[in-house]
Amino acid sequence: MCDTELGSSRAKEPNMSGRGRVSWYERFLQPCLVELLGSALFIFIGCLSVIENGADTGRLQPALAHGLALGLMIATLGNISGGHFNPAVSLGAMLIGGLHVMMLIPYWISQLCGGLIGAALAKAVSLEERFWNASGAAFVTVRGQEQVAAALGAEIIMTTLLVLAVCMGAINEKTRGPLAPFSIGFSVTVDILAGGMISGACMNPARAFGPAVVAGHWTFHWIYWLGPLLAGLFVGLIIRFFIGDSKTRLVLKGR
Repeated sequence: MCDTELGSSRAKEPNMSGRGRVSWYERFLQPCLVELLGSALFIFIGCLSVIENGADTGRLQPALAHGLALGLMIATLGNISGGHFNPAVSLGAMLIGGLHVMMLIPYWISQLCGGLIGAALAKAVSLEERFWNASGAAFVTVRGQEQVAAALGAEIIMTTLLVLAVCMGAINEKTRGPLAPFSIGFSVTVDILAGGMISGACMNPARAFGPAVVAGHWTFHWIYWLGPLLAGLFVGLIIRFFIGDSKTRLVLKGR
């Protein structure tokens, strides 16, 4: 997830009079289109991996499918938009200077539309009526009030790991590196394997929104918005105040 000139406040300003000039299309529209496309493809693969996953096969297939699909999308499209494909990631990136604040809402809209398209396509190509497996984007949907606190806590913790992998591996200057797509995809795989039975390990409001619309399943849907967005906010603040590099950190910069 590399910074782009529209997405990062740290990117060099384009030369408005020379060959380095960047068009309005590349600065504003193209990144949103990439976020829509990447979100649609990622969520299409994710939904299919759940729909076609038998009840007795465990979480390995969905975990690998989500992780590999996300890593691939980031590696191929990340240089254009930053490769967020997740409103929680965009929130964290914006808070640490990796995304211009004016692009946050357009990114969110693009990601949600991509989630809807991906879920609709997954249902359209599924051979059997098993889309209920992806209800609310969770592998195991929350079934009662007694599970709400655990599910919300799991979404916060797992999304924290994901957003931290993105922000520190791809945006923070001191720690970012070429293996960021692998690290981010691997974090999704680990999260699903570890916490899939608690909340479904959604970690992405767009991943929740698309299947919820297509399946008509809205029970406890707010968990998959509140949890990830709180995690994005938490990661942004902790990087800004404690673990970010000197260009990102707001306090204790040193001499």
